[in-house]
Amino acid sequence: MRLAFMGSPDFAVPALLALHQAGHVIAAVYCQPPRPAGRGQAVQRCPVHRTADELGLAVRTPARLRNDAAAQAAFADLALDAAVVAAYGLILPPAMLEAPRRGCLNIHASLLPRWRGAAPIQAAVLAGDPASGVTIMQMEAGLDTGPMLLREAVPIGPRTTSGALHDILAPLGARLILRALAEAPPAVPQPAEGATYAPKLTREDGRIDWTHDAAAIERRVRAFDPWPGTFTSVQGAVLKVLAAELAEGAGAPGTVLDERLTIACGRGALRLTRVQLGGRAAMPAEAFLRGHRVSAGSTLG
Repeated sequence: MRLAFMGSPDFAVPALLALHQAGHVIAAVYCQPPRPAGRGQAVQRCPVHRTADELGLAVRTPARLRNDAAAQAAFADLALDAAVVAAYGLILPPAMLEAPRRGCLNIHASLLPRWRGAAPIQAAVLAGDPASGVTIMQMEAGLDTGPMLLREAVPIGPRTTSGALHDILAPLGARLILRALAEAPPAVPQPAEGATYAPKLTREDGRIDWTHDAAAIERRVRAFDPWPGTFTSVQGAVLKVLAAELAEGAGAPGTVLDERLTIACGRGALRLTRVQLGGRAAMPAEAFLRGHRVSAGSTLG
């Protein structure tokens, strides 16, 4: 089958590799343009771009698609059977959605209609959902509103992080898109009820509000691992919270309750188990406390 692949982050890489290995003709790969990243701000290609280059595939990196007649015409000229989209990062205009013979198929990392939008993996963990999954969807103009072709669930455990869930869902999406292309399953409209949205995250979303319930903060730590991460402040410095567990205790929110970094929350308490000061290596809380005295009664904020 003659395809275009449209994706950018690590999540999309297994699907691109699977399509290529299955013998589909990848006429073009669309991804986000190279951008400055890292401490040195060197211009870097996104994971899909790097993979496409390794496979010798043609790469296109338009900065925008809407109101760009030339980009839309170039897409139509590919004469595609279908386009596969996985966390691409740009909205496809109607002309592009309709150009391939079988339309555009999206690999979405949630059990639609729950968690439409930009951050479905983090949203599922943050909400305490018992399961997540992948939906293969026929794209339409609405935001993740198109009919579903395939859908498969995976459980979310009590210690599951978004990073771990991502690493399960990415290869699952690759497997399901191969099935969708081979089997052409019937499209099933999404239920009218139960739609929720997962907005794009920012680093500020990771700031811990100690007035929240301890269980909700613990889920936030797991949901935002590895990005955007969760953080608080201690003795005027930013402290990244990499792992935590529920603990016994009560007090004013943000108060350190003992010598083990147990912190009072709005309800219950949370013990920090792995932390990182800005610019330092990540370490267990015990190692952090050996070098930084954080006494009971002090506060985090």
